[in-house]
Amino acid sequence: MIFLVERKEYLEKLKLWKDEQVIKVVTGIRRCGKSTLLMQYQDYLKQSGVDADRIIAINFEELEYEELCDYKKLYEYIKARLSSDKTTYIFLDEIQKVPYFEKVVDSLYVKQGTDIYITGSNAYMLSGDLATLLSGRYVEISMLPLSFAEYLQVNSKDKDGAFADYMRYGGMPFIATAEKTEEKITTYLEGIYNTVIVKDIEDRQKRKEWDNSDTGRITDISLLKTIAKYLSSVIGSLVTVRSITNYLVSSGRKISPNTVSDYVNALTESFIFYPAERFDIVGKQLLKTNTKYYMVDLGIRNLILPKKSYDLGFSVENVVYFELLRRGYKVSVGKYGNTEIDFVAERNGELEYIQVTADMTAKETFDRELAPLTTIKDNYRKRVLTLDKFTVGNYDGIEVKNVVEWLTDK
Repeated sequence: MIFLVERKEYLEKLKLWKDEQVIKVVTGIRRCGKSTLLMQYQDYLKQSGVDADRIIAINFEELEYEELCDYKKLYEYIKARLSSDKTTYIFLDEIQKVPYFEKVVDSLYVKQGTDIYITGSNAYMLSGDLATLLSGRYVEISMLPLSFAEYLQVNSKDKDGAFADYMRYGGMPFIATAEKTEEKITTYLEGIYNTVIVKDIEDRQKRKEWDNSDTGRITDISLLKTIAKYLSSVIGSLVTVRSITNYLVSSGRKISPNTVSDYVNALTESFIFYPAERFDIVGKQLLKTNTKYYMVDLGIRNLILPKKSYDLGFSVENVVYFELLRRGYKVSVGKYGNTEIDFVAERNGELEYIQVTADMTAKETFDRELAPLTTIKDNYRKRVLTLDKFTVGNYDGIEVKNVVEWLTDK
């Protein structure tokens, strides 16, 4: 039996911004739960006393609303249904399908008594004209697949068993609540991946046409998938546009760095990959050379990579990266002299240095993981996250913690 996972943290964010004079923009990869979140929030509004006729909800993925993809018809449709004396709550799901939707959103925003919520599966919708037109008028809520703590709530297994599933199948809400068979999970994840690669990139293309933009056009889906597969294979490793280009050229493709840059941007704008830039700990500044890319869902990564080997350490690193984002940190890769720190996490002006490793029981691994942290002389928190449970403890101010326990910390 499938049931909806309540995304409490995201619901609380929407409640926090209720009736505030900003447009609420929920972004994230397709099928991570944006539509469900809007439905759950609408239920909350009704339970709070908001009449159903003061809620206008349109999902542009549904065929019955295809006519409203004309922005003028959309505006007239909504305007005719606005309450004359009370707030009307407007929900526009997958709004990027409507050409010039920003005109509709802006016109509704300036009217009295409107509270607007929109979702999109491509970050490009927040660029160009929309960003200019709505500057200072919107707040973005970036949505991710389920955290491990959320996954655990709907999984009947113990922590370790649930974590093994989470690492293998990822955190898409449907996967978490479905009866798991290899065929069902593979089919579902293939559907998401192909839809994101083809359909969402197509939406991005249309948007560029509306904006009369000649740059960054994606014309070769095969190349896009090749780059996605390569980035999946080098998670946890620093890469550059040049190094990706060199890999493709060595594989027999003639391609320019500019084209590679455009395709990598398309993959990050579709929320498949998230970049982590390098941070110079001594100089306290971001470095523009070399970036790590992390994949939004390990289930999709396991789907598209060959099953020859399993890089457990980098997979755990991927999970930690997204958990830090969920907890409100800005995350970068640390550089301290000639050493590297897996993550520098910054929140409210405070830093935390984090190393991630699958296992710390071997002395050489233990020494290697602690060494970069011991060289940093400031007083910010230093931590190593590991799957093993034997080395947990505090070593001269450096905390070693089991990653499964850290993921479920309140």
